[in-house]
Amino acid sequence: MTRSAERARTRTMRGNRKAIALAAPLALTALAFLAPAAAQTASEAPVAAALLPKDLSPWGMFLSADIFVKAVMIVLASASLITWTVALVKAIELIAGSRKLRGQLGVLERSTTIAEAVAALAGGGALEAAAREAQAEMRVSAGLDASGLKERVVSRLERAEAHAGRRMARATGLLATIGATAPFVGLFGTVWGVMNSFIGISKQHTTNLAVVAPGIAEALLATALGLFAAIPAVVIYNLLARALAAHRSQYADGAAAILRLASRDLDRARSAPATLVRARSAAE
Repeated sequence: MTRSAERARTRTMRGNRKAIALAAPLALTALAFLAPAAAQTASEAPVAAALLPKDLSPWGMFLSADIFVKAVMIVLASASLITWTVALVKAIELIAGSRKLRGQLGVLERSTTIAEAVAALAGGGALEAAAREAQAEMRVSAGLDASGLKERVVSRLERAEAHAGRRMARATGLLATIGATAPFVGLFGTVWGVMNSFIGISKQHTTNLAVVAPGIAEALLATALGLFAAIPAVVIYNLLARALAAHRSQYADGAAAILRLASRDLDRARSAPATLVRARSAAE
């Protein structure tokens, strides 16, 4: 048993020596390949530490960005500020205008003549201009054939309605422009940032992440700012478009009420001579 154990131990030691003899060249070959890579990594480590920005927050990326990318970011931030300013201003205008129109519609429903409506709407704006236009047309058409008076009043009311709609829709075109162009402006900044990354690679002769990271970070920030400006602009523009349509509908209701008052005044003027003749005949 002892001799068998010794023979087995001898065979095991011989096998281990053969394995070591075979593994040694492989290990030396691997070291030969890995040594240059390790040396390159070690040489790039100080470069990476020097090139990698210490602050990768949005503000830090903005400060370390290329001057052109900074300009793109400033334009997009300004566009976003304009979007929210227009949204706030137009929301206040539409709410106040809708409330004013509701009150003036009640005034028109209670009025019996154009003159009474103009007096009641004095200083109120909105439908006051339309009522004055109708009154002015009736005044200048006095003594003319009344068959075309309604068409002329309708023409003036349509012009007043269009003017009021244009005045209320001012600045909403900016939202459409921002929503359509901001993503492409951000994409332009993205392309510029990626280009800077490739330029950094060519200058440093390395593909280390520290060389690529700043330019890529700037590019992604420009893209994010473009979307941040465009998405709210499109959503707010659609909301304002629906609100403006409702406002125009209210104004059209007021114009229709003014036209009814003008028609009543015209019918009274037509019936007045006949009433006078009947009164004279009854008196005789």
